[in-house]
Amino acid sequence: MKNRILPYNPKLKALARELRKNSTLSEVLLWIQIKNKALGVEFHRQVPIDNFIVDFYCHELMLAIEIDGNTHEYEEVAVNDTRRQRILEMMGVRFLRLNDSFVKRDMNACLDIIWNKIEELHGR
Repeated sequence: MKNRILPYNPKLKALARELRKNSTLSEVLLWIQIKNKALGVEFHRQVPIDNFIVDFYCHELMLAIEIDGNTHEYEEVAVNDTRRQRILEMMGVRFLRLNDSFVKRDMNACLDIIWNKIEELHGR
């Protein structure tokens, strides 16, 4: 199946590049584990979709992985996350959210969660 191209704001390309250069520790740790099709599908980092940027994205599965740090506990940030996720879900993007400290503390469990989601989306 051909990957569906989603629209994005070209003005976000430079910001996405900066975010890739300045990744959080949990983003770096997860990227080491999922890059180069390590889980059988290709992920990209800091991908612009519509007017937003997602942490990791698999075009084939239309799967976004977001790593939520402490700031996501603030109500305003949580409300914005929910709004943003709903908009992208209406475009067909599926989400998997992982807590920053969970990624650092238990990478194997995080990879199991991601693998199970990939299997689910592949219909296996």
